[in-house]
Amino acid sequence: MISTKTKIGNNVEIHPLALVEDGVEIGDNTKIGPFCIIRSGAQIGKNCSFTAYCEIRNNVVVGDGTSMGSRCTISADATIGENCVIKYSFVLTDTPDLKSNDKKVVKGVGDNTLIGANVTLMPGKSIGSNCVIGACSQIRKDVPDNEIWYGSPATFLKKNK
Repeated sequence: MISTKTKIGNNVEIHPLALVEDGVEIGDNTKIGPFCIIRSGAQIGKNCSFTAYCEIRNNVVVGDGTSMGSRCTISADATIGENCVIKYSFVLTDTPDLKSNDKKVVKGVGDNTLIGANVTLMPGKSIGSNCVIGACSQIRKDVPDNEIWYGSPATFLKKNK
């Protein structure tokens, strides 16, 4: 189901079993797969691809040229940069901080970053631009630009040149 209050670019493919809510903007040449949910206020760039079962929550911004494998969840108000490749089952979490009156803090992912399968980005943490994150990693610290991290919890491996 696609809301009539959605701005859809040229040559966009939205699977008939996907849900696109009010106020969503989808750029040219983007593909939304089956059972994907794009929540209100989300902005999806040009030339993006979402395989299946992805949930892009309220007011998320996804940059041009980014692709996501199946079962990715991006929490409300997060930003995903341009030209990112995010493999299946990535979760950008927004669990509230119980010490701060349940305030939810989300950040996001920079440009040109590769994220392996089954990665979790913990609340309030970010992954910089030009990074590589190994599969099955749990990101508990901010990852600076141009670094490679892996593990659970993820640790720095080396600079990404």
